[in-house]
Amino acid sequence: MSEIEIRHLTKKFQVEGHTITALNDVSLQIEKGDIYGIIGMSGAGKSTLVRSINYLEKPTDGQVLIEGVNLGSLTARELRKKRSDIGMIFQNFNLLEQKNVLKNVLFPLEVGKRKDQDGNQVKLNKNELKQIARQLLKTVKLEEKEKAYPSQLSGGQKQRVAIARALATNPKILLCDEATSALDPQTTDSILKLLKEINESLGITIVIITHSMSVVTEICNKVAIIDNGKLVEEGLVSSIFENPKSDAAKELISGKKLTYSPVNSLESKKAVRIVFSDNSAYEPVIANTILKFGLPVNILKADTRNLSGKAVGEMILGLPEDDTISREIIAYLRERGLKVTEVGNEI
Repeated sequence: MSEIEIRHLTKKFQVEGHTITALNDVSLQIEKGDIYGIIGMSGAGKSTLVRSINYLEKPTDGQVLIEGVNLGSLTARELRKKRSDIGMIFQNFNLLEQKNVLKNVLFPLEVGKRKDQDGNQVKLNKNELKQIARQLLKTVKLEEKEKAYPSQLSGGQKQRVAIARALATNPKILLCDEATSALDPQTTDSILKLLKEINESLGITIVIITHSMSVVTEICNKVAIIDNGKLVEEGLVSSIFENPKSDAAKELISGKKLTYSPVNSLESKKAVRIVFSDNSAYEPVIANTILKFGLPVNILKADTRNLSGKAVGEMILGLPEDDTISREIIAYLRERGLKVTEVGNEI
């Protein structure tokens, strides 16, 4: 049984007399312990989807099941109790400015209750609650800031406080809605590293909403791609990165739909995208290709990405216009163990 299961989810809004479909028949499953990315461009519907997981947005149609429990079948009281299994962090941190760091982390414990490992609510005294809050601040490496106020913190520190607060009730699931969008690249890396450590040490399932493929490739093991409210592709991050099928996936990976506009100085009208992984990264395949065929191969783009801790390279190559030669080059590259995707004009 999946920890999170979304079945045929549709969400519609009424805006000035018009019906807007934010989500259209979305179905996906998230397993316990996953770091699951949900990615799409602005307005794709991904934030509506993550807010539907904890029923902050009630679906127009479809079901959301958490550990087999249909949230739509719960009473208001039962839903509040179930939501304590789901922590959430936001892009703008949502900290209480009038409370210091320690009291921000304590806040969900003061208005609710903490659960033990078996899911039972436990009653704790004030000293025990403070001990838990301080331990959480230690987990996010911010114990020295417990008396500071949000206005005295950097963006990364604020997000660490928000993460500690989200963990206060001992949730099983952590939802991250564009949690790194307001942070600089270095701080983003540190927050992603922290989330991965939390996932590994506490076994918490993490769902990350983002518009950045670099966030997904850095931390997620699985990904769903949302485009105009529809689920267009899902699966292992490595599989989708190596061989994206939907236009949305191609656009998110390469910043464009893997189409190719000829560069006059290179005079290349045909192109392929190749992905280096495993042993293929150690062979000078481009040089060997040129030597084998005695023809130039233009490198139109080259990049290296971190894919779940492993460096993976990609290139866009301009090939000769001759169809037969181009096909032979593609076959040769695939024999070398590279993932090859034909782009631009079909070859």
